[in-house]
Amino acid sequence: MLEITRQADYALRAVVEVARLPEGERAPTSTIAERQQIPLPFLAKIVSQLVVRGILEATRGASGGVSLARPPQMITMLEVIEAIDGPIMVNRCTRDPEVCHLADACPFCEIFTDAQKMLVDRLGGTNLAEIVAKAERLEAAQAS
Repeated sequence: MLEITRQADYALRAVVEVARLPEGERAPTSTIAERQQIPLPFLAKIVSQLVVRGILEATRGASGGVSLARPPQMITMLEVIEAIDGPIMVNRCTRDPEVCHLADACPFCEIFTDAQKMLVDRLGGTNLAEIVAKAERLEAAQAS
């Protein structure tokens, strides 16, 4: 089955929640966890990975919390997913053709490589600002 991990899904939901904050504001991880229905200990681990990768900033203390490390237009879905799951691969041969002893005569190699490129391009071409705008449109449509 080709799917991102639950951890990457939680990471995407968490960064979108943070991206929806007014500029300069921070959200406590407990608030993010509650709003996105993510177990708090799991979210804490995710946040630390996203901080290391330069996607989020975390501030401790009474007025602490989590904020984006960069503007939402500069953070892509691909970057968040890969920060958690590592590089996206449709098949091992798309990353390293040398691992497949059938590569020279494989009828699937080009298809897998093309599919991976389309997926990576789509995720890499979608930033958090676009996701926030889409979430707001969906919520407005539900409210009417």
